Amino acid sequence: MATAAFFLLIAAAHCLAMTLAWLAVLGGAKSGWIDATWSFLVGAAGVAVALMPVLGWEGDFQRRLAVAVAAGLWSCRLGVHIAKRTLGGGEDPRYAKLRDEWGPRWRSRLFIFLQIQAGAAFLLAGTIFLAARNPASGLQWSDIAGFFILIVAVVGEGVADAQLRWFRSDPAHAGGVCDIGLWSLSRHPNYFFQWLGWTGYALIAVGPSGMWPWGWAALVGPVFMYWLLVHVSGIPPLEAHMQRSRGPAFAAYVKRVNAFWPGPQAREISR
Repeated sequence: MATAAFFLLIAAAHCLAMTLAWLAVLGGAKSGWIDATWSFLVGAAGVAVALMPVLGWEGDFQRRLAVAVAAGLWSCRLGVHIAKRTLGGGEDPRYAKLRDEWGPRWRSRLFIFLQIQAGAAFLLAGTIFLAARNPASGLQWSDIAGFFILIVAVVGEGVADAQLRWFRSDPAHAGGVCDIGLWSLSRHPNYFFQWLGWTGYALIAVGPSGMWPWGWAALVGPVFMYWLLVHVSGIPPLEAHMQRSRGPAFAAYVKRVNAFWPGPQAREISR
């Protein structure tokens, strides 16, 4: 397939998937399905861009296959986790807040918002594409290091989600703030590990020598994901909700634990 036709097809698939999520929410589905759809979409696009034949971007098949498997596993774990959470919970407070802010125009505003998410997913698919299409022959040290980072990222994100789920399942913790395990090292360890995975793809794309110019373009993935999680749709709306719902307990947690980068807890100074 020609390069331009390939990317037009992938872009159209992204727009269609998020349009279907928009229609589902308009039909009464919980807004949590938006994030589940997005997670499955990124993974499906990652598998497609790694394996579909594209003229001039053949790459090494072993690398392409390994990248496709990594993208699929990450997507399935995250998507299933969000789907289960959506089935067992109420409305996502972030989307509920947006709906209140948007007022009567929430339907059209939500459509635009989801198409922006489609664009973000398309950009990330580009990072996976470049990782899969690195022309270096055979698996290199950069591939091994990159896949190791991806494994750590998937496992770490899964552990963080499991720890939060366990904390919330105990009635004794109702109204409290999870600060156990990985959550004692970062206020958002799931976001940290999600970002970390994109550095793995970037390392695979750059390759062992860094001589493939297109490989450096894959750095857009981790840079964009950091900006998205830390400054836009990740931490800011979630922490605003936590401040409203957890009050002093969350304020004390903020003083002790870093927002994103894992590190030791700071000691609270008593006065």
